[in-house]
Amino acid sequence: MINYESFRTATVENAPFPHFVTRGFLPPAEVARAIADFPKIDMGGLFLPEFAPYGPAFELLLKELEGPLVRRIVEEKLEIDLSGRPTMVTLRSNCQARDGRIHADSKFKLATLLLYLNEDWVDQGGKLRVLRSGVDIEDYAAEVAPEGGLAFCFRVQPNSWHGHKPFVGPRRYVMLNYCTDEQSRNQELARHRMSNRVKKLKRLFGIGRIPQAA
Repeated sequence: MINYESFRTATVENAPFPHFVTRGFLPPAEVARAIADFPKIDMGGLFLPEFAPYGPAFELLLKELEGPLVRRIVEEKLEIDLSGRPTMVTLRSNCQARDGRIHADSKFKLATLLLYLNEDWVDQGGKLRVLRSGVDIEDYAAEVAPEGGLAFCFRVQPNSWHGHKPFVGPRRYVMLNYCTDEQSRNQELARHRMSNRVKKLKRLFGIGRIPQAA
């Protein structure tokens, strides 16, 4: 599914932190397949794939994302050794007003890849910004619309600030993280599992569900 040539030849920008954008990471036909098989999540927040059923095309995409070729290309482009580093995948289907606040990613993450699975993006909100500081969303070096098939990959470090202006509505992406070690990754997985269980329980009582979402 992945266009490895586009991924391999994308230009790396080192300021304000190492990152690169791959347009066409997924070709249009594969974007359509992935969107069709994306889990039907009608709540906000991050979910583990295990908590939401998905179709075969999306299953294939997850396997490719966590495969050795993607890892090798990320290593080469970000100049980082990811040998033996465990991966973690989370999903988001809907964006809420509080999402997108400036952050640099957790210290247990070494590299992050965001794959967007949306249609053409026309809203001014929800566009990812590569920021020069952790205090000003307007002080950005680059802005990326979360269009279908686009991948944004960066090396996690203390100044890897990013975020987006407010947007409310569907904003699908897959987040792949390369983690420092198994213990840290497993602790984060446990945290997400607990959070996902709580969200599903609340949903039974009509709490947190986003009408007409996903």
